[in-house]
Amino acid sequence: MDRIKITGGNKLNGIIPISGAKNAALPLMIASLLTNETLTLENMPHLADVELLTRILGNHGADYSVNGRREHQNGSYERTVHFTTKNIVDTTAPYELVAKMRASFWVIAPLLARAGEAIVSLPGGCSIGTRPVDLMLDSLTALGANIEIENGYARATTKGGLTGAEFTFPKVSVGATHVALMAASLAKGDTIIHNAACEPEVVNLADCLNAMGAKIEGAGTPTIRIQGVTSLNGARVRVIPDRIETGTYAMAVAMTGGDVVLQNTRSDLLTSALDVLRQTGAEITDVENGIRVVRNGHGIAPVDITTDPFPGFPTDLQAQFMGLMTKAKGTSHITETIFENRFMHVQELARLGAKISLSGQTATVEGVERLKGAPVMATDLRASATLVIAGLVAEGETTVNRVYHLDRGFERLEEKLSNCGAEISRISG
Repeated sequence: MDRIKITGGNKLNGIIPISGAKNAALPLMIASLLTNETLTLENMPHLADVELLTRILGNHGADYSVNGRREHQNGSYERTVHFTTKNIVDTTAPYELVAKMRASFWVIAPLLARAGEAIVSLPGGCSIGTRPVDLMLDSLTALGANIEIENGYARATTKGGLTGAEFTFPKVSVGATHVALMAASLAKGDTIIHNAACEPEVVNLADCLNAMGAKIEGAGTPTIRIQGVTSLNGARVRVIPDRIETGTYAMAVAMTGGDVVLQNTRSDLLTSALDVLRQTGAEITDVENGIRVVRNGHGIAPVDITTDPFPGFPTDLQAQFMGLMTKAKGTSHITETIFENRFMHVQELARLGAKISLSGQTATVEGVERLKGAPVMATDLRASATLVIAGLVAEGETTVNRVYHLDRGFERLEEKLSNCGAEISRISG
């Protein structure tokens, strides 16, 4: 099993190209099941989750081809992937596939909307919380689906197709909003979704569906209106830049010091997180086709945060920010409101010398003068990123185990960091 070895102490200077967003790419890929024509996705990241979902879509009848494996002049490895599902050949998504990646449960929407039936394994729990699928199933029920749960599977069927409806999500859910958008696009009549997620990834999906012939208004606001159509066509759509990758590298620069341009990204995708980073002492400015992050000559100021749905501070950056706060000159408080078990990285940061105490959903972080390298274990995707950030400044050598978590969401992380001066490498086996 691969590991990442880091020798801390180097500032970061240079350019880091930001990849396409994993959290946007996955629902866009699933949307390809809604049409028998080709959906072409530009700026696709090369990640373990993307490769896995490609295989899952193939199980349902999707063919794919890839262009753009060579490095571009700007240092990116941008890929374009074409998905074509002329026929749905299997409406069952088995446990052994869904269990490997929760987002694959979302195939229930296009399978049901296009084929009239979907039999999808319930994904079960995961390391950062239960993340139930109830809201997704409720939205499909509101659109006229009959849902039965049996032997760990959700079986969804329709008689004569889905029908538009008006409903309100009891809590904001990105996954449920994705599912509702895809299903309602092919429903008869109009659908109005209240308390919808406003994340940029939702907007990316809505823009994609509109390019395919859907009629969606209001994406990016709490109320989305969909006028159902009878069929969708192919389209060419660009995956938005990864705001979580952007924020992670911005925090790495704030942690180590230095001067880095994050290329191929946009500050409007993570305004709240960048505002918090400015409060810690980092200088952040927009540049052509990217963001410049600088921290030179001063320490890290402690800042309190609370995670919230977009446009609030992203839960997917909470762990990385905690890593940054371990070196702050004072005490900070981090409150997690999205997932109930997303502090599993605390004990691993403690192995590096961090001082963190937990009370319910709030972590109190007392900044320390020094972190010291040690072997640590990644518990999930974002936790693995905070261990890398901490390792970049820890004295001596830090070894991050279980880096397959990183490969799910960070493309060529060690290469991007080493190109900016970090002493970081992958150890295979």
